[in-house]
Amino acid sequence: MSIPASPRALWLALLFAGTAHAATVIPTKGQAPEQIQADTAACQAQASQAAQPATAQTATAAQAPHGGRLRGAAAGAAAGAAAAEVRGNQHEAYDRLDSEVQQEYRQNRAQEAAVAGAVVGGAKQRQQRRQSQQQQAAQQQQAAAASQQQGQQAFTSCMSARGYNITP
Repeated sequence: MSIPASPRALWLALLFAGTAHAATVIPTKGQAPEQIQADTAACQAQASQAAQPATAQTATAAQAPHGGRLRGAAAGAAAGAAAAEVRGNQHEAYDRLDSEVQQEYRQNRAQEAAVAGAVVGGAKQRQQRRQSQQQQAAQQQQAAAASQQQGQQAFTSCMSARGYNITP
């Protein structure tokens, strides 16, 4: 059974529409079905190479934040010791205490503040890590979209150069 020329071209265009990155391929030079398949495969291979993101772009992952608990504990300890000294000086009885008792009081307050600082520092670190992960995910999505667009442009250019009209 012979298919007339214009319906045959339409049939071939519909056949390769799903294969060609969701585009309709219309032969303009009367290419045979085998030639259309060969050209489509060659252009798809070329497009897939063009669509691969550069390894340098994907390898630039930000380093995860670290040291938040330690920094928080250190800041808390310093603040706690200073606050204990200030509070102690506000009371007349503090000056009459033995220096070892004063030191123990400051150390206890510093320790309590260090624990609180570690908790706050850990919370900030987790928040920074989540933000970093969200930024990386957004960058990867942008790179994937750009890569897909490059692949589609490469396929369309290749097929146009081989004598086909491409419609989305």
